[in-house]
Amino acid sequence: MNLRNLGAASVLATAAALAVVPHGPAAADPTAPAAPTVSDPPPTARAAADEVVAARAPQLHLGPHDAVHAKPTLRSDDLRFVPYERTHRGLPVVGGDFVVVVDGAGDVVHLSVAQTDEVQLPDVVPSVAAPVARTKSAAKVTRARLGRSRLVVLQRGDRSDLAWRTTASGRRDGEPSRLDVYVDADSGQVLETSENVQHGEGNPGWSGPAPVRIDTLRTGPTYAMTTPGATTLTCQDSATNRTFTGPDDVWGNGNPASKETGCVDALYGAQQMKLMLSRWLGRDGMDAMGDWLPIKVGIDDVNAYYDGTQVQIGHNTSGQWLSAIDIVAHEYGHGIDDHTPGGISNGNTSEFVADVFGTATEWFDNQPAPYDTRDFLIGEQVDFDGTGEIRNMHDPSLENDPSCYSATVGNPELTGVHSAAGPGNHWFYLAAIGSNAAGQPQSPTCNGARVHGIGVPKLMKIMYTAMLMKTSASSYPMYRQWTLIAARQLYGASSCVEFNRVKAAWNAVSVPAQPGEGTCTPGQDTLRVTNATSRTATAGTTIFPFTMTATGGTGPYAWSASGLPAGLTIGSNTGEVDGSLGTDTAGSYVVTVTAIDQAGQIARGSFTMTVNGSPSPFCTGQRLGNAGFENQTRAPWNMPPWLYEGTRFTSRSGLNHVVMGGMGVAGSDTMSQEVRIPEGCRATLTFYVSSRTDEAAPEALDTLTVRANSYTLLTRSNLDACLSPCANSYVQVTKVLPAFFAGRTVTLSWTSQENAMNRTSWYVDDVAVTITPVP
Repeated sequence: MNLRNLGAASVLATAAALAVVPHGPAAADPTAPAAPTVSDPPPTARAAADEVVAARAPQLHLGPHDAVHAKPTLRSDDLRFVPYERTHRGLPVVGGDFVVVVDGAGDVVHLSVAQTDEVQLPDVVPSVAAPVARTKSAAKVTRARLGRSRLVVLQRGDRSDLAWRTTASGRRDGEPSRLDVYVDADSGQVLETSENVQHGEGNPGWSGPAPVRIDTLRTGPTYAMTTPGATTLTCQDSATNRTFTGPDDVWGNGNPASKETGCVDALYGAQQMKLMLSRWLGRDGMDAMGDWLPIKVGIDDVNAYYDGTQVQIGHNTSGQWLSAIDIVAHEYGHGIDDHTPGGISNGNTSEFVADVFGTATEWFDNQPAPYDTRDFLIGEQVDFDGTGEIRNMHDPSLENDPSCYSATVGNPELTGVHSAAGPGNHWFYLAAIGSNAAGQPQSPTCNGARVHGIGVPKLMKIMYTAMLMKTSASSYPMYRQWTLIAARQLYGASSCVEFNRVKAAWNAVSVPAQPGEGTCTPGQDTLRVTNATSRTATAGTTIFPFTMTATGGTGPYAWSASGLPAGLTIGSNTGEVDGSLGTDTAGSYVVTVTAIDQAGQIARGSFTMTVNGSPSPFCTGQRLGNAGFENQTRAPWNMPPWLYEGTRFTSRSGLNHVVMGGMGVAGSDTMSQEVRIPEGCRATLTFYVSSRTDEAAPEALDTLTVRANSYTLLTRSNLDACLSPCANSYVQVTKVLPAFFAGRTVTLSWTSQENAMNRTSWYVDDVAVTITPVP
């Protein structure tokens, strides 16, 4: 096969993307074992991730009305990646995804989070109807076909918008398009759009030497261009959507203008990619579960693209099909990007990601000259429009693409997505090969530094591991952070060469350092809490403050604690524990302290705190802990994390309060705390409550019940609430606990109960149990 040029940056710049291909024994050793990327998560990995979520780690920005669900756990070597998606008041949060990274020991080593603040919406009631949004969406493409419109929360960093999401399929700028359109549900303006179209033996037109081996499926006397063991990896005629079949297992005639020959090249490239994914990365197929999308050769476009349902192969200006190995693997690379956490990469990085997979597959295949030899050129063989390769990784400027990163590169309004691949492609070449490697093209660096590479296979392992941390907030700066974390986690226990060379390559293309990327020291300890030792104190006194400490990771640390005696708190920034113990706090407490570093590593330490009895108990004082809900953690309250709210609505005092109910679905919420009532004393419960309801019916449908153990102190219903919208007005409730509770430990509980119709919300603040002498 002749090395032909893929040509015209302007052409493939409109073609949405190149991708990766499935499995089938091609030129590499077919006996090599495949290590699946998706696995049954080890209990330690999923349990550790769920524990971080349950603890509401501040990096996750979980609000009181957020819920999350985990997706299948992914792996790279000993690392496990647990992706989560979130909802807010039952609506999907686009941009609310995050990934918890767990090492082989079950320790959380990184949190990768798309959003930078909690969802901040007063409600999820649209002012603009869906038909208005659909009209706006249809106007974004020609000959529009619209999918279902769905109400979502669009979260972009710290900005929250209620939006209608509609998928509009058609054509845009003369190219196929499947566009997600987000229309503001309050103003009706288009907020954002997201494009989903990313531009046997056989006698191939491009690969070689002929014949090349492709795996096909035989059914009776008929052979089909379907990969055994991966039957979703097929090659079809785009005119009929039918898989190529024949009476024998010989395919193509070597003419790249023949569709069947185009399929030989495409299926060969895809099956080589399948092997590369398995052997280098431990990934099973495009979607990590063994499945692929069909290849369709024959569209009448000077283009190739991936659209989430297929890989389409068009032709060059000479009528030859664009099915060279780097083009096919590029398009399937979009598929891998689409099927890793966060979906198709944002921040103008998607073409760089796909180019990496195209180049890596070509490198893995290792064809001899004069065929598709290893290089760092994209499309140099198929020659889209007669101008040679469309992108050059060792020097992107030769194709008029930026070699160095700047803010304009990450902005699709200022730099086209294909041209924006330049800095990422340049980084990949420098990190893999270096700037002045023998036998390879020299690569000028943006900072003038000499850079050394670590090789394509090792860099691909780092790149793929970084993609498993990807969120919908991806960008070049985030890829710098993720690849450095990946290099440190994969190799840092014994070597920092990989970390330092990957970092030097990012510096060489001007992608700036990021918070949390950290440094590398061989054998560097992971984050550890160092002084979780037993302590004693006395009830009814102010303790001598003590400060928790940690080592490892990247400081400063964020601190939290559970199980502290009532009256004690821990400083979230300092780790200092201080406060005053109530007179009735005697007992033994197991305290768990959590430290989180800037890279998202989490460490915990537990210790026993013994509180000795007060020398002279009196019938005085307030006995509840965290009575105003102002502590960072909920303890000593027992309640779901989503009830503990701050800044959403006006608290009676301070910043925080508790919100119960308000979901508009059948269910209940409960919060509780134990309190000891001294013998011979009277206990008076006071709290403040504000309530709002959407229930217009004149009957009690939603309730709030307050109990002391099983004894009911108070019941309120939606009939006692103001009908929304109304002002947030708290009223005081006072209840004297019956005398038979004296000398006993009492569980005080608040329980809201809602039916499946309209919402009723209960806001509770400033709870107190005051102990006084019996009159």
